[in-house]
Amino acid sequence: MAEEDDNERLNAAFSGLPDEFEFFRDIYNNQIRPDLSSREIERLAAARKARNFSTYAVVGGVTLAAIVFILFRNPIGLFLGGIAGFGLHAYGRQELGSLSVRAKTTIMNEVSSAFDLDYTLQPMQPPVLSRFRNLQLLPNWDRSSFEDMLTGQRGGSAFEFFEATLKQRRTTTDSKGRSRTRYVTVFDGQCLVVHFPKPFLGVTKVFRDAGIFNVFKGMGNKEDRVRLEDPKFEKAFEVVSTDQIEARFLLTPDFMEKLLELEQTFQGGKLRCAFSGGELFVCVEGGDLFEPGSMFTPLDNPDRVRELLFDFAAVFQLIDTVIEQRRLSD
Repeated sequence: MAEEDDNERLNAAFSGLPDEFEFFRDIYNNQIRPDLSSREIERLAAARKARNFSTYAVVGGVTLAAIVFILFRNPIGLFLGGIAGFGLHAYGRQELGSLSVRAKTTIMNEVSSAFDLDYTLQPMQPPVLSRFRNLQLLPNWDRSSFEDMLTGQRGGSAFEFFEATLKQRRTTTDSKGRSRTRYVTVFDGQCLVVHFPKPFLGVTKVFRDAGIFNVFKGMGNKEDRVRLEDPKFEKAFEVVSTDQIEARFLLTPDFMEKLLELEQTFQGGKLRCAFSGGELFVCVEGGDLFEPGSMFTPLDNPDRVRELLFDFAAVFQLIDTVIEQRRLSD
């Protein structure tokens, strides 16, 4: 009975995935599951510690705030209690966080290897990032961090995928001339670039839900607005291009549908992309991909792998759509 239940869980976990992921069931059973199961005792201990310290955080924070207020009649106790509570909560989750990273790395390395891809948990700034900025897909930034980089080939075309958080420095001055500097997040999401052997004839930019301001931002020199034939996508996207004919050929209903699906899968928004030179550039804001799920459930829960595989499938499907469209134009 237990074996039947286990098979049902596996069937449910792998249902709905493209056929090319079916072979991964054996990899999960033979390599990933044993590795994760060996850490289950460690996870239980870390989860217990996290729960205990969450309780300590609430009790300790409230107690400290009350004592300071009673003794000194000062509301600063609320602030001190909050700081103490947050510190206890964070300390209690350190081991659970470390275990989460190790579980994620184990799964990501196996999936990447199965598809002949290279995976880097925390890469340096990708050189291609400046191309995104030059195409006005990303704003300027002063601080940056990156994670979950995938590089390799798909259908004969090289690609790079990574998550980026970009921040701008903002300085304000009050009425007394005192300056205050803070860093504001201006982009937090995913970036994808696909390289093709044959360059595009023009530069085409697509903005999702951009509004009129991004259209004017994208225009200039020889870039003009492109009218899409499908009213659904005409309403959802703003497009500018230096080559109207090529733009309409590239932006097929199938490709535009894949962009909408990508936005949903990545749980993000403000999608934009550009065809330039020999590359396709795509950005999506929001969401956090390739995460192993809650550490308060068993490590060998097949749903952990399911979520990661669906993230891979979304990236692959978009690349496949562009590659096929590129072949038709050759």
